[in-house]
Amino acid sequence: MITVVGTGTGAAPAESLAGAELVVGGRRHLDAAAVPADAERVVLGPLAPALDVIERHHDKGSRVVVLASGDPGFFGIVRVLAERFGPAALDVRPGVSSVAAAFARVGVPWDDAVVVSAHGRDLRTAVNVCRARPKVAVLTGPGAGPAELGAALGGAGEGGRAAAAPSGPVAQFPAPLHRVLLVASALGTRDERVERVTPSEAAARDWGTAVSVVLCLDERRALGAVRTVAGPAPAPSRWALEEGEFDHRDSMITKFEVRALALARLGPRLGDLVWDVGAGSGSVAVECARLGAAVVAVEKAADGIERIRANAAAHGVDVQVVHGPAPDALAGLDDPDAVFVGGGGRELPGIVAACARRARRSVVVAMAALDRVPAVRAALTEAGLDCDGVLLQSSRLAPLPGDVTRLAATNPVFLLWGVRNPVYREGVAQ
Repeated sequence: MITVVGTGTGAAPAESLAGAELVVGGRRHLDAAAVPADAERVVLGPLAPALDVIERHHDKGSRVVVLASGDPGFFGIVRVLAERFGPAALDVRPGVSSVAAAFARVGVPWDDAVVVSAHGRDLRTAVNVCRARPKVAVLTGPGAGPAELGAALGGAGEGGRAAAAPSGPVAQFPAPLHRVLLVASALGTRDERVERVTPSEAAARDWGTAVSVVLCLDERRALGAVRTVAGPAPAPSRWALEEGEFDHRDSMITKFEVRALALARLGPRLGDLVWDVGAGSGSVAVECARLGAAVVAVEKAADGIERIRANAAAHGVDVQVVHGPAPDALAGLDDPDAVFVGGGGRELPGIVAACARRARRSVVVAMAALDRVPAVRAALTEAGLDCDGVLLQSSRLAPLPGDVTRLAATNPVFLLWGVRNPVYREGVAQ
């Protein structure tokens, strides 16, 4: 057996190392552990050489002990070892994970928390999860620590780069969401600390290498509701909501039939960033947020801004709102995974082109005017997207006097979409 010991928030128990002929772990784990004097030590760096040494000892029947942080089955080395040697070869002895310890230190339950790893991964997924969910634990790494996370959440571009100011006279950056960062460092040691900072305060600090985990919380919702299923909130039981479930002006709202197909082509999910450009009432933005995506709604009409915010609040989701005309108002935003463009006007092809150049996966455009279709299609294809579309015409059941029913036609709408291929395998960026 290969014994995998999670150190939790302290050192590995001495009895777990008794008789070990090979001990593998990070330098700090090895220094803190009672490693037998005659045992070979391997300091974990690149995994491949360490795995080769483990295999050599394992094949000889030597006793191998692998030391790891916290619970090694939770974003830890158990996955790699099981893939190489098989689960039956492992004797896993978990400790308390850094996530559990951090939430315990601040007295907050975490059965409804989302845990995302930015260690050796693209930070954008963690940023978007923090934008979308009120309780997130982020496992950090070099180049993806509290400073970079804080910069992205505070309105700057990913990685702490200051975003270029949009050129439009009205455009305004989205206001930061109600988030606080709780940075847990050196958990389980004499130097342990948990610091409460705003995203902008986190961005201005050098945090060093002792950070264990970062909790990103909307403290207004930190306790949350009693849950039966752990993890992120379950997907909504329905989508493509009726227009009456949104505040809107003069029926200026994407109809639910159109919204249903638009959502299918956008594919919003946890970890994604979606733009809703020309958001109007924000119905598409709200629905994407309900399905787990981080969402920025861009709207040039002043009266639309509060309407979008009110609709987001009514449905219990976070939507960041940019007040300004597209495409100028898009300049300071992080690149989206998917974009929905509504409305029309002569500027539509230029707006679609600007969105298509930056979208990582897809752009969906809804329009009523036949005259706009060729130019919008060209804007999508010239940006390298595979374009398709439909004309949606629907008739709804409507009552007539005498307890009978007629069909009431809605206005036809063109829906075009462009998909960038290949950008994604299922859930994995290329």
